Amino acid sequence: MDARLNRFDNPVAAKTLKHITAAGRALADSTVPPATQELVRIRASQINGCGFCLDMHTKEAAAAGETPTRINLVATWREAAVFTEAERAALELAEQGTRIADAAGGVTDDAWANAAKYYDENELATLVLGIALINAFNRVNVMVRQPAGDYQPGQFG
Repeated sequence: MDARLNRFDNPVAAKTLKHITAAGRALADSTVPPATQELVRIRASQINGCGFCLDMHTKEAAAAGETPTRINLVATWREAAVFTEAERAALELAEQGTRIADAAGGVTDDAWANAAKYYDENELATLVLGIALINAFNRVNVMVRQPAGDYQPGQFG
C-alpha cells in the first residue's frame, strides 16, 4: 500500500510537519516521564485508528524499556493493574482530549482535577500539547493512508 501523499516530498506537507515535529521536540524536556508521554501517544493513536503512529510509538516505547504487557494493555488501561494512578490520569486526559467531538465541553472538570493531582501546570501543558500534537499527526497519517509496519525506533531522530 502506498500513501496518497508523500509527506516528505510535498513541500507544503514537509514544511508544516517540520514545524509540528519541532513543537513535539519542545516537550521532550518535560518532567512528565517519557514512558507516560509514549503511553498517551499510543492511546490517542488507538482511538484515532492511526496504524503508522501506533507502529512508531509502540516501538519507541519498547525501545525505551516499556514492557510488552503495559504496551499491550494501554487500550484497556481501566481494567489493567499495571498503570500508576498518575498514568491513569494522563490516559483519561488523552482519551477525553482525543474524543472532544463525542462530548459537549470536551475534557471534564473531574478528569482535569484528577490529572492536576499528579502533574503541575507545566506538566499539564506538556500533556495537553502532546495530546494535541499526536492528534494532528494521527489525522495527517490517517487521511493520507500512511502505511504502517516499517518504522524503526529512532528513525526520525
